[in-house]
Amino acid sequence: MGILEKIKEIEAEMARTQKNKATEYHLGQLKAKIAKLRTQLLEPPKGSTGGGEGFEVTKFGHGRVALIGFPSVGKSTLLTMLTGTHSEAASYEFTTLTCIPGIIHYNDTKIQLLDLPGIIEGASEGKGRGRQVIAVAKSSDLVLMVLDASKSEGHRQILTRELEAVGLRLNKRPPQIYFKRKKTGGISFNSMVPLTHVDEKLCYQILHEYKIHNAEVLFREDATVDDLIDVIEGNRKYIKCVYVYNKIDVVGIDDVDKLARQPNSLVISCNLQLNLDRLLARMWEEMGLVRVYTKPQGQQPDFTDPVVLSTDRGGCTVEDFCNHIHRSLLKDVKYVLVWGTSARHYPQHCGLGHVLQDEDVVQIVKKKEKEEGGRGRFKSHTNAPARISDREKKAPLKT
Repeated sequence: MGILEKIKEIEAEMARTQKNKATEYHLGQLKAKIAKLRTQLLEPPKGSTGGGEGFEVTKFGHGRVALIGFPSVGKSTLLTMLTGTHSEAASYEFTTLTCIPGIIHYNDTKIQLLDLPGIIEGASEGKGRGRQVIAVAKSSDLVLMVLDASKSEGHRQILTRELEAVGLRLNKRPPQIYFKRKKTGGISFNSMVPLTHVDEKLCYQILHEYKIHNAEVLFREDATVDDLIDVIEGNRKYIKCVYVYNKIDVVGIDDVDKLARQPNSLVISCNLQLNLDRLLARMWEEMGLVRVYTKPQGQQPDFTDPVVLSTDRGGCTVEDFCNHIHRSLLKDVKYVLVWGTSARHYPQHCGLGHVLQDEDVVQIVKKKEKEEGGRGRFKSHTNAPARISDREKKAPLKT
């Protein structure tokens, strides 16, 4: 029996099992088994030398955004309008067969936008090159899920389910669960809050399913069984997602209003070029990019080329800013002067732990090299050799 058949068999067993207090341990074990099988499904087959043909393109710019959706929903048209890069668009499905990158120039930053081929139901199992598409989405900072406003609402649930099946968690934060494997000592189970979804017995059963018999588990929040399995697996990617409903020009105003009020949703029309500026602003807001301008000592700030930081790519502190310029700069920093919204007064003396905000101006003050032995006529050291015998002897005076 193959992996897909095993997964379908376990899913059928979960569907016919009643959910109550007596069956929650059994359901927890079944969920752990499915997670293990799906992880095996993503691994390359044994004996294969290469990773296979993929869509991966080189990372460029200060952020990466992936367009994901069903075929013929307007992804290629949206890429052409936002970046100017030509991506073939036609009235038939699967026009785009590979990954086409484009660059958005917005607020002095460069954002890479990837037009990916349309995915279909069953993409997590490899249908329609779905695995390659989802692998590129895992390396992105933001996912734009492009949907057709005239189609059924079920498309959103299908795509979300396909992405979650391969370890992508959309608009979620990592669960507050501390988990560490140990060599000896058994399983240590603790919680800082009352737990309503998981108890000690269920946690032991899930760990034994993974053949883990020595570990330390600490719950800092009331997490679910799925959250515990995600922490044990350790290969989940938590990513932000915006649901973009295209083709709003073919539906009524009541339907548009209903779609726009859904959480993490935005309505646009590529045909009539409606609401594209709001889409760019929403992308900028979700990615959380921070522009920091540099100011040399005694000169005006340089507002032409900002240093772009983000929480997802390293952090936004002064230390991250110095590392972004050069790794060796950090040991020479005495303090920094900051102007902007993150400063209490202008300028503010800050240390390396200060968190910068968008459009701050930073001046780095470096440590001065100490001169040994005073300066001027009080200088105590000389370049002459220390021993008198090593010094160069002057020629005798001619008499």
